[in-house]
Amino acid sequence: MEFRTPYLVWVGAIAAIMWSFDYWKVFVRSPLFFPMQTNTKTWLKKILRVALFLVGIVGWAYLSYSLMQPRKAQKFSPSNIEVNDVIICIDVSRSMLAEDIKPNRLEVAKERIREFVRMRPTDRISVVIFSEKVFTLLPLTTDPSLVDQILAEISIGFLGSGTNIGDGLALSVARAVNSETKNKVIILLTDGVANVGTLTPIQAAEEAKKFGIKVYTIGLGTDEDAKIPVGNGIFGTQYQLIPGGSIDYKTLKEISDMTGGKFYPAKSNGALKEILEDIQKLEKTEIKVSNKIIYDEQYYSFLLFGVCLIFAVEFLRRILLKDVA
Repeated sequence: MEFRTPYLVWVGAIAAIMWSFDYWKVFVRSPLFFPMQTNTKTWLKKILRVALFLVGIVGWAYLSYSLMQPRKAQKFSPSNIEVNDVIICIDVSRSMLAEDIKPNRLEVAKERIREFVRMRPTDRISVVIFSEKVFTLLPLTTDPSLVDQILAEISIGFLGSGTNIGDGLALSVARAVNSETKNKVIILLTDGVANVGTLTPIQAAEEAKKFGIKVYTIGLGTDEDAKIPVGNGIFGTQYQLIPGGSIDYKTLKEISDMTGGKFYPAKSNGALKEILEDIQKLEKTEIKVSNKIIYDEQYYSFLLFGVCLIFAVEFLRRILLKDVA
């Protein structure tokens, strides 16, 4: 419950005080009369006068309360927020465990993407992951806490070996196509070259272009050789060496150019942060109209009840008590 004009309660209080003075004729000189023997009828009249006064005070209390215009917030009216659909398509092949970007490529990607998503609380987010196989880890949702939890739990291994960029992008396009949202964006993050899959990355990009879906591509990794942990041995963690500069920059740039997006090489943690901040600015959600609250105005009933009580008291004091205004 809230009040639109709480200060008007004093208007009702002052009016009630003035009415009380008139009711008891405080400023009216009492007429000279000779005392008569008190009887039961006189006592009943006094009791009736007090009772009517109390009812009048209740009426003025209701009237004073109504002047504050009490109301309850019921719901929000539909807003005109232009919501974006953002599909995060992340490479989870084993090479994402490379430690050329500390602690490794995958952990850096997860943390930076989580930061990016936190800045878009009104958008719908979906998460698609790919390696040899592709999988929708999270359908489009507006629950920021769920998105953050899902991104934090992404891991390597259960989708096989290989880098299936084409099918991963195609699945992301399918997720976006099924939505009625106008603005749809895919962020494709990978550290390799497509080597498996039904569709090529360019074929998937053609589907995105056909439906007006922009694809921002990010190549994550340095140009130096990197190590991937492969297990524990007698002398500690064993590593596999992978060549640096193995990202297919040419294809990633072609995908973004075809769809109206943008290609970014991310060779460090800081670079990836700046890239996602740039995408954040390019795809900023535009809010046209703020939410409006619909109120249930409740002062009508208090006003009506208070006025009725006051009128009833005034009528009865003239009929039963023979008071003359």
